[in-house]
Amino acid sequence: MYWNQEVSPEALSVPDDIADIVFAIECRQLPVDHAHALSEALARYLPWIADEPLVGVHTIHVAGSQNGWERPAHGTENYLLLSRRTRLSIRAPKHRIDDLLENLRGTRIEVGGCPITIGEGKVKPLSRETTLFSRHVVSLPDQDEETFLANAARALAAMGIRVRKALCGKFTPLDTPGGVLGTRSLLLADLSIEESFLLQRLGLGPNRLMGCGIFIPHKGVAAVSKGH
Repeated sequence: MYWNQEVSPEALSVPDDIADIVFAIECRQLPVDHAHALSEALARYLPWIADEPLVGVHTIHVAGSQNGWERPAHGTENYLLLSRRTRLSIRAPKHRIDDLLENLRGTRIEVGGCPITIGEGKVKPLSRETTLFSRHVVSLPDQDEETFLANAARALAAMGIRVRKALCGKFTPLDTPGGVLGTRSLLLADLSIEESFLLQRLGLGPNRLMGCGIFIPHKGVAAVSKGH
């Protein structure tokens, strides 16, 4: 007799070989486009960071327009106003977690002329959510949405991830000393839990140290449609 019984998603354990390390920070404001400056600032204290392919630096995010405050347009000349709840998050393999917690705690860095004091860090496991969102996935400037999604689907298929539902956002440039790096946001829904874990571990595309291709749990499509 051959008996193939699927494993319940609830029975699958969350991988512990990679996780997000989430740090409290003290910072009044930060350029909206701060991805490159943040990665450069962290690299000064973490010289090994560029040699770890699974490391990703999340861009620092704040809530959208609310309570009379309008989120500024994207760019290095516009600034986000940060609150005490704002966090710095770095995705890293298990063998680098202690290094991050020890070397960044109490560090003062400067990002785009704005000082940031890094406080205590906590380890946050990967999510079991099967709808994931990346604010920035590298895209060529001349790619329309259809081409971007087709290329993303091919790259994901090569990783063993099947696209069932996908939605991308508008083109967003990230400033670098070498020129503009083009990106689009990307939401993927109805993943299997194994695919979700795999995508959170490996990401999609290059420039993870600038927050590109890093996927986080998501429960709606509003942020994607607005391009944030």
